[in-house]
Amino acid sequence: MLRLRRPAARPGSRLRGRPIAVLAVLGCVASLAVLPGTTAAADAIRDNQQWILNMMNVPAAWQLTRGGGVTVAVIDSGVNPDVSDLAGSVVTGPNYTGVSTKPSNADWGVHGTWMASLIAGHGHDGGDSGVIGVAPRSTILSIRVIPDRSDPHYGRYSHEREPDIQNSLAQGIDYAVSHGAKVISMSIGYSAPNGAVKQALAGAYARGVVVVASAGNSGAPGGTSDGGQAPESFPADYPGVISVGAVNEAGTVAGFSSDNLSVQVAAPGVSVPAQGRDGQYWWVSGTSPACALVAGVAALIKSRYPDLAPSLVATALTSTTTDRPAGVYNSQVGFGIVDADAALAKAAKLAHDPPAPAGIAAEFRFGGGPAAVASPPVHPRGSGQLFLFVLLALTSLVLAAAAATRLTILRRTARDRLF
Repeated sequence: MLRLRRPAARPGSRLRGRPIAVLAVLGCVASLAVLPGTTAAADAIRDNQQWILNMMNVPAAWQLTRGGGVTVAVIDSGVNPDVSDLAGSVVTGPNYTGVSTKPSNADWGVHGTWMASLIAGHGHDGGDSGVIGVAPRSTILSIRVIPDRSDPHYGRYSHEREPDIQNSLAQGIDYAVSHGAKVISMSIGYSAPNGAVKQALAGAYARGVVVVASAGNSGAPGGTSDGGQAPESFPADYPGVISVGAVNEAGTVAGFSSDNLSVQVAAPGVSVPAQGRDGQYWWVSGTSPACALVAGVAALIKSRYPDLAPSLVATALTSTTTDRPAGVYNSQVGFGIVDADAALAKAAKLAHDPPAPAGIAAEFRFGGGPAAVASPPVHPRGSGQLFLFVLLALTSLVLAAAAATRLTILRRTARDRLF
């Protein structure tokens, strides 16, 4: 989910909007500002990105992998494959929105293109200019399940039945899984769960797909009507989905980031540079960009360890965070800010030494595990031992024969006495 500030004559001006999806949690407004100029501003983008890459320790992770060989499904409003920083890295999938807006329309794929650039952007002009994503060598599979709020057909979409809208998401997940996606990124939110979506997610987990979603932009509990936690947002609140909250440059939770128990990790989500479908560069804020950045880290892990189960990828992400809250966890930032390099190192350990099945202590694996004391070795028998064994066997046979002879004599004596 995203907070938007649209292009304006004055950088920094704000325009508050509504959620990008009709069932999105209330409060998913966004604030976006276009950077001064368009392509001319590209050289400054990398400098503006540096705090984000450093906070997540991405450059160190790039020493091992940049996400090659991994397809990340961006289930969103569509991705423009022709923008400079994504050229050659986007595969366009189906449109499940039910509306006929053409990709050439300026209001098609606005949100989705921003998110894709944060995952797989590779810059341009040799890669030194423009947006570089967390997994710049990964491939984006664009699957359109929602129109942007500014889409000319959004009004018709907003009046569709809830099951139909959520079935579109389920279809998108199924398509992603059947077309080779190893990571699914969903910077979208709905206010209620759905059986078809849950079933589709179960299929994704069974095929080893990592699923990441934005936690929502409903803010802290104090901003809710009942004073409790922020409302749940789906798919972030489904079991197995890695739910992401947003922090600012200081590492402090963003005021808009939903505070609820679905949050597992956090990532930068305030004034994050991204490339738009128009080729311009935007400051994007919300749990949407935070989700995309974490999906990029998941792509790095799946690139290096393709067979690592989704649950273990989640363990690698949540157990290696920085800025961990007091008590290890809280509902604002989860377990802390994702550290790409540390998560890769943890994934390496999990890939080569997976944990014991639930309910079985490690010391009971394989005869006690590596820490167990080995049994004394059994030495081969020598000729002296063999001679002693034969002698003992012969002695036993002689004693057995003597006993049998004595028993026969006793039986005959007894018989003679009876007759």
